[in-house]
Amino acid sequence: MSASPARPSLLHDFSLPAVIAGFVTVLVGFASSAVIVFEAARTMGASQAQIGSWMWALGIGMGVTCIGLSLRYRVPVVTAWSTPGAAMLIGSGSAGIALSDAIGAFVLAAVLGALAGFSGIFEKAIRRIPVSLASGMLAGVLLRFGLDVFVSMQTQLGMALAMFATYLGCRRLLPRYAVIATLAVGIAIAAGRGLMHFEGVNLRLAAPVWVTPTLSWQALFGIALPLFLVTMASQNLPGVAVIRASGYDTPVSPTIGWIGVVNTLLAPFGAYALNLAAITAAICMGREASEDPARRYVAAVSAGGFYLVVGLFGATVAAVFAAFPRELVMAIAGIALLGTIGNSLATALKEEREREPALIAFLVTASGLTLGGVGSAFWGLLAGSLTLLIWRQRR
Repeated sequence: MSASPARPSLLHDFSLPAVIAGFVTVLVGFASSAVIVFEAARTMGASQAQIGSWMWALGIGMGVTCIGLSLRYRVPVVTAWSTPGAAMLIGSGSAGIALSDAIGAFVLAAVLGALAGFSGIFEKAIRRIPVSLASGMLAGVLLRFGLDVFVSMQTQLGMALAMFATYLGCRRLLPRYAVIATLAVGIAIAAGRGLMHFEGVNLRLAAPVWVTPTLSWQALFGIALPLFLVTMASQNLPGVAVIRASGYDTPVSPTIGWIGVVNTLLAPFGAYALNLAAITAAICMGREASEDPARRYVAAVSAGGFYLVVGLFGATVAAVFAAFPRELVMAIAGIALLGTIGNSLATALKEEREREPALIAFLVTASGLTLGGVGSAFWGLLAGSLTLLIWRQRR
């Protein structure tokens, strides 16, 4: 019996567009929600050193899981911190829960996530969702980013319009380098207009700070269980849907399980919640990362490398990303996701029997509806699934 052919090496699959896609992934993820994480840490009573430790732990956790899981399965696996979870912590901090109890809740929520993954319970539930609904949900999640390309023109017309024109021209002539050229033009114009603010950037390493976990009933019911549910419903569920809508058959159970294990180990240092990414993952899974879907994992590995840098130089990287003008981030994120939005809509509306349920999933998700602390992606999938169930019963 002949041996199976060896898989191509990372060096063989390496490409500059994939690295840029990884950078844009981290830029968008960090610029859009880092402030919420900082505020959550402050609300929980963390000192300045402990806030730096939170960024260290989250950056290391995202870096290790992105690189390790993407290389293991040779598919783009992108992880992120739970933005809804951070928002929930801001509300929980007012209840006077001690930081050590909150850390204990982080550990428990991470353990529950690992168990939900390795046991296969989460994967069994997610596999019942049709690809059309997952694609409709993904398009709804990403719609705002596509619109932001043109919203940014209201305040920075010249820069955003030049970036958009560059993208269109390069898609016609040099499609592989469209996003790279667009980002370069945006940075050049922003720098020329004095919109890049690097005054507060100081190079310094972040240091991990251990907090011994404890647990109280208030932290159990006020943080641990809500954080677990919000992370699974608002983050991991859309994350898996993005992977499926992008055409990848990633082993869900071990992926979720290992993310939970890494989260558990880093929780005492401030990694409050790690999960599969949705919005930023779509950047690494689109054609801008690579024309060959089998090589797009390099973008996720690159994102992991940038996340490691974020962890090691937490405060410094925060200042670097904050130096980018908001309109530049909005424009490059939307442009990088245009292809994914188009493919998601095409897949969602392809099957006539599932068209209206997928459309409802898209509209509910795009509405931004939030109920009980759970975001619109979950409610979009639920609404689409219920509509599809009614359609099948009727027929």
